[in-house]
Amino acid sequence: MMLSKRLFIVTTTLLTGMVFTSQALAAIALDRTRVIFNGADKSISLNVSNQNKELPYLAQGWMENENGERIDSPLLVLPPIQRIEPGDKSQVKVQSLPDIAKLPQDRESVFYFNLREIPPRSDKPNVLQIALQTRIKLFYRPASIYATQTDLTHPWQEKITLIKKGDRYEVNNPTPYYVTLVDGLTGLQGKSLDGFEPIMIAPKSTGTINLHTSAFGTSPVLSYINDYGGRPQMKFTCNGNECKVTETSAGN
Repeated sequence: MMLSKRLFIVTTTLLTGMVFTSQALAAIALDRTRVIFNGADKSISLNVSNQNKELPYLAQGWMENENGERIDSPLLVLPPIQRIEPGDKSQVKVQSLPDIAKLPQDRESVFYFNLREIPPRSDKPNVLQIALQTRIKLFYRPASIYATQTDLTHPWQEKITLIKKGDRYEVNNPTPYYVTLVDGLTGLQGKSLDGFEPIMIAPKSTGTINLHTSAFGTSPVLSYINDYGGRPQMKFTCNGNECKVTETSAGN
């Protein structure tokens, strides 16, 4: 799942018998569900907006590493906090620091960009204010492997293979890019398979699909997320225990 929302209670007043009101709709919105950071660039700007037409909100941003730990290097969010007026738009910048050179230059690295909205303090009693936090993946893509138009026309995701091991499929990702599989289907443009758990396979590594191989029939179909948030589908043809992509669809 590329974008997650987390709830944070900012202020509460707990009194027995009181009725509480809540502001549960997200006010601060991002313009994307994932970020691709080109290693040739020093920074990338993201558009943010305040969807609330009546109240100003603070927008607080920060980075986390792949383990979910808050960091301030090699990527830094600027400004770390800003006020956005009702209905207004702004930008937040993700800036690279010198330590970016220490990252692997032959494959992608993954980080998480976080943006939390902070509502204004209510002047009304007994109000429950709920703040939403958006968390999306940021892929640092070194300049040496930055995707060309050819790469986008012939997606690297189609290079993955499935290896049948016991009653499960192991996904082999031979590419220098992360591959995120988000759905298993009954066929191209078919129905989603119940119980499929999304999986992100790191560059030049493997991962195991949670469903039994029998759930996919004789020709597995998987959907992945591309750079633009689209969900193309891939149909595999199996020869023995190995399955390769032989047909694709733009997806839904």
